[in-house]
Amino acid sequence: MFDPREKIALFIDGANLYSAARSLGFDIDYKRLLAVFGRKGYLLRAYYYTALAEDQEFSTLRPLIDWLDYNGYTVVTKPLKEFYDQSGRRKVKGNMDIELVIDAMEIAEQVDHVVLFSGDGDFRRLAEAVQRKGKKVSVVSTLQTQPPMIADDLRRQADHFIELADLQSDIGRDPSERPTRERPTSETRHAPANI
Repeated sequence: MFDPREKIALFIDGANLYSAARSLGFDIDYKRLLAVFGRKGYLLRAYYYTALAEDQEFSTLRPLIDWLDYNGYTVVTKPLKEFYDQSGRRKVKGNMDIELVIDAMEIAEQVDHVVLFSGDGDFRRLAEAVQRKGKKVSVVSTLQTQPPMIADDLRRQADHFIELADLQSDIGRDPSERPTRERPTSETRHAPANI
């Protein structure tokens, strides 16, 4: 599936990967994830996409985002949008699809293999467009949840489907191993988190 001479770019839909791993009962160890894919070829870039709440300076995601940013990932964020639906219920929206698609299309000429960590069927057209440029596309998600977290049309479009559960021993950790997080003080606020 991977040629060690390939230049690889990872595109991680943070919310989607989190949901898939959580459904399978493990957390992602992002340091190990980089190491695993770094051994498969030349890892050119690893992008991580997530939306953040504007009003939460100390979001629960902030330590992870800071750690990723300091440790080899290109982190792409944007604020969550808050709105009220027709019945007056507060809703939040933080879709990062367009950012991921633009970055993937921009880097496609420089890589041989795109690895997409998402099961979102909206990315089928992205996979198809990258393949038209002569690049391989692998998709990492899971079929082992009910319902499956991977859209069938995305799985069919990909050159390779990688079952997330099969990667658990290489990139996973038990949720009980999560480091305890304290609210940062002014001295630690800008230091990278130990994730």
